[in-house]
Amino acid sequence: MTTMRAVVVDRYGPPEVARVAEVPRPSPGRGEVLVRVLAAAVTSGDARIRGARFPRGLALPARLALGITRPRRRILGGTFAGTVEAVGDGVEDPAPGQAVCGMTGTAMGAHAEYVVVPTRRVANTPEEVSAEDAAGVLFGGTAALFFLRDKGSVAPGRSVLVNGASGAVGTNAVQLAEHFGATVTAVTSSAHAGLVTGLGADDVVDYAEGGLAGTGRHFDLVLDCVGNLTIPSGRRLLADGGVLVLAVASLWANVRAHGNVVAGSAPERADDFRFLLGLVAAGELTVVHDLTCDLDDIVEAYRRVDSGHKRGNVVVRPRPG
Repeated sequence: MTTMRAVVVDRYGPPEVARVAEVPRPSPGRGEVLVRVLAAAVTSGDARIRGARFPRGLALPARLALGITRPRRRILGGTFAGTVEAVGDGVEDPAPGQAVCGMTGTAMGAHAEYVVVPTRRVANTPEEVSAEDAAGVLFGGTAALFFLRDKGSVAPGRSVLVNGASGAVGTNAVQLAEHFGATVTAVTSSAHAGLVTGLGADDVVDYAEGGLAGTGRHFDLVLDCVGNLTIPSGRRLLADGGVLVLAVASLWANVRAHGNVVAGSAPERADDFRFLLGLVAAGELTVVHDLTCDLDDIVEAYRRVDSGHKRGNVVVRPRPG
């Protein structure tokens, strides 16, 4: 039996429950490719699953879907970049040796030396984009793109507030909103002010100094990447005709989201991957990395994500770099 190294999570818990082990290497089925993983993101989504820390009201549905007492998928990780090692029946593109990246959805499995994924979930990685950047941009980038462009109809001249602007979703949201011609106000800590202004924010609000409370400012689109805005508090920030987008929301907020309030999860679409990769290749989108480390340092990676203070992305390399 051919094996590979992977991060295994046998029970819910703190970062220390994640361990590197030898496991069977998967084989691609029809319509699938086997990818040798060069970089994989460790995201807030991975950390929520590992620690069973789900938004309020979603704990039971999440455990029913993901595993009652432990993760049903022992190998987490949903965002990867690497090279095609082998292809299943019916696959002509991508071919072995092709650099690709993608997202695995509920199948997860990317925190490993190899992952199997359907071809519809991968995109070719441009030569100008490193594996670390490709793996880093997809999680936050797809969410920011979906919520801003598809749900928020961001456009030139509109004002956008990004709450939590220094994280994986926020750093992409600041840049994409600016790319689409909006005026961007970023809410973050003073320590990250230089980062977000460098990414294109026109103004920065320090959440540690009262944030937006009492400022009286209003925006055409408010994107909450943190989960600390309620529907009433978010609506108070909206200009006439504005839209409140909750990228992180409780079950109650998801149920109540209607009209000018949007909540839910972003889809994982290869066309969106290609759009984001094109911007990175052209130098129009910067992938922010907080930590890049080897697979053996997975506990440190999770600790950084759990801290709530990471800047952009945390990426692990299954093979020492």
